[in-house]
Amino acid sequence: MAIAYRTRSDAAEMLMSEIAAAGGQCIAIAGDISQTESAQKIVRDTVAQYGRIDILVNCAGVSPYRPLSAIDAAFVSAIFDVNVLGTVLVTQAALPHLTSPGGRIINFASALAFRPIPTSSIYAASKAAIVTLTLAFAKELGSKGITVNAVAPGVIETEMTSAIVAERGAAIIAATSLGRIGQPEDIAGIVTFLASPEAGWITGRTILADGGVI
Repeated sequence: MAIAYRTRSDAAEMLMSEIAAAGGQCIAIAGDISQTESAQKIVRDTVAQYGRIDILVNCAGVSPYRPLSAIDAAFVSAIFDVNVLGTVLVTQAALPHLTSPGGRIINFASALAFRPIPTSSIYAASKAAIVTLTLAFAKELGSKGITVNAVAPGVIETEMTSAIVAERGAAIIAATSLGRIGQPEDIAGIVTFLASPEAGWITGRTILADGGVI
């Protein structure tokens, strides 16, 4: 397994330790997926270590919010460069090395792609682009036996969402059929399924995983 990170080497090392403790092998590669050469290097280093790529999970992303009046070109570019362009660049670089047939590409969208909230417009739009890319890439790569799917989580309790949970956690729980905030393992199981042979007849789909928001 290979994981890529931009700046959080401490988080990458922690994840590597967890994988090793579970009996797995892992390398960590620093890079900025919004830059072509960096995205290609991440893939080159992975292939140099493992020889091929069976599963690609595009889960890197940034999620700042701004009201419409405060949006400028730099803000839009910063979000789309990572969330959309980064997904395209890494997928392009990985494609020649993906197992064919049988390769899996799993993208991360967001429930906000389907129901944006105030100030989330640009982030939500970037994740809506991921939904569209997932369907388009699936149609393009189907003949190679490569599936392309996406997961669209609702609010999941992570470091990135700590402020949202602190501010709106009670309201989110009240609006969620299952009556709780989502946890990382709720999404990990979906990704594991999409990466498995059992998901070989699913492609071009985005799975909305939000605990049944009403």
